[in-house]
Amino acid sequence: MTEAQALIRAVEQADSAPRLVAAVQDLASAEVEAGISTLIAVLGYNNPTAAVAAVQGLIQIGSPAVQPLIEQLDDYNYGARAYAIRALAAIADPRALDILLASAATDFAPSVRRAAAKGLGALRWRELPTNERSTAQVKALETLELILQDADWSIRYAAIVGLQRLATTSELTSQIQSKFAQLLATEKDAAVRSRVQFAQAQLFSITSD
Repeated sequence: MTEAQALIRAVEQADSAPRLVAAVQDLASAEVEAGISTLIAVLGYNNPTAAVAAVQGLIQIGSPAVQPLIEQLDDYNYGARAYAIRALAAIADPRALDILLASAATDFAPSVRRAAAKGLGALRWRELPTNERSTAQVKALETLELILQDADWSIRYAAIVGLQRLATTSELTSQIQSKFAQLLATEKDAAVRSRVQFAQAQLFSITSD
């Protein structure tokens, strides 16, 4: 039995919550591609501590985890889906663009939508072919602008985070700055307004350097 197989078996055979957490942490720390499917399965367990450790492990593995995360996305367990989207957002591989767009715009779970919105702005756009990059960035912008109209203030807040990140990773800075100015004239929620002002200040410090 290889070390990876032993680590995976320890997760599968854990007979208590503490043992599960410890086993997942060990597997995550190993950063082995063979453990990807097991870490993804842990996202659906009713153990938030183990799920957070699994997310961190998937993030550390990076790009090799992207396609399995997309293919094994749980349509029925929104908690597992939120963890998976959080991992995809942190890995920032542009292959996750379509699932992040759909999740931000249409998922019924606010936690999933927030994670996707934040992740949309931080994708590694340079990994896309030049002729696809601008189109992909515009799709992200349009989706984030769409969910700025959501009734849930926390979704709008997440969209601001995504837009700020997009402004620093794309050629859409001026458009996003204009959108922020418009928002200050219409947004009623104090927390969202404060986040817009913070984003404006951050972008100003970057563009004025």
